[in-house]
Amino acid sequence: MNWQTDLIQISGFFYKIWLITKKRTYHIFEILFWPAIGLVSVGLLTRFLSLSSEMVAFILIGVIALSVVQIGQLDMSYLILYSIWNKSLKHEMAAPVGVSHIIVGTWTMGVVHSVLVFALLSFFSERAFGFRFVDAGLLPLILFFLGLSLTSAVVGILVCALAFRFGGRSHVAANSVVSVLALLSGIYYPVSVLPDPVRAVSVIIPLTYFLEYFRSFFGFAPSGAHPLLTGYALVLAYLILACLALAYSIHHSQKSGIILRMSE
Repeated sequence: MNWQTDLIQISGFFYKIWLITKKRTYHIFEILFWPAIGLVSVGLLTRFLSLSSEMVAFILIGVIALSVVQIGQLDMSYLILYSIWNKSLKHEMAAPVGVSHIIVGTWTMGVVHSVLVFALLSFFSERAFGFRFVDAGLLPLILFFLGLSLTSAVVGILVCALAFRFGGRSHVAANSVVSVLALLSGIYYPVSVLPDPVRAVSVIIPLTYFLEYFRSFFGFAPSGAHPLLTGYALVLAYLILACLALAYSIHHSQKSGIILRMSE
C-alpha cells in the first residue's frame, strides 16, 4: 500500500537523524547542553538585575522559545548538510523518495528533540527561577509548542533548500536565521522598542505572534486581537513556500549537475 511505502521512506530519514544524534556527541551537546546553559545564564542575569517575576517570565518564555526553534531546525538542516560533507548526497537522492518524505521524517525527529529541550528548560526555569510554564494551561502550551515546531520546520526547510544550491557553505544559515529571529521577533524585549522600519519586518514573522499569544497568559497584552491565528496563518503560508523552494532547489541541483559535484 502507498501509505506503508511512504511510512518506510519517512522512517528512513528519521532513523538517519537518530544515528547522527547517537554517534556524534557534540550534536547531543547542541540539543541539551547549550540550551540549558543559555537559560541558566539569562536567568541569573534576571536575578542580578532584580527583575520582577513578570519580567522574568517574559524573558524566559523568549529564551525557551528560541531554543525550541533552534533545536528543531538543526535536525532538518543536518540531514542534507551531513550528506554533502560525507559526499553521499547523490546516492541518497537516487532513492525513490520525495520532498515530503525528507521533510516529515526529519521534522518528526526535530519535534522529539524539541520536546526534550522544552521539558528540560521548563524544569530548570521552575526549579531555579520559580517560573512555571504549565500555569498557562495545557492547551495554550500545546498550541504554543506546535507553533514553535512549525516555525523551526520553515527554517530547516529553507536551510535544506540553500544546501542544494550552495552546498556545505549553507551551514552558516542554520544559525544565522535563528539569530535574526531573536533580533526581530521579540525574544528578549517587546517588538515595540524596535525602530519603525525594523518593526515592519517583525510583524511578518510568525514567532512574534506565538510569543505574544503565550505571554498574554502572564500579564502581557498582545498588540493584536488574534495573535495565535495570525501566527498560524503566517507560518503555514511560509511552510508552503519553503516546501516549494526546496522542491525547486532539488530539481535545479539535479538538472544542472550541482548534486553530482557536491558528491565528488
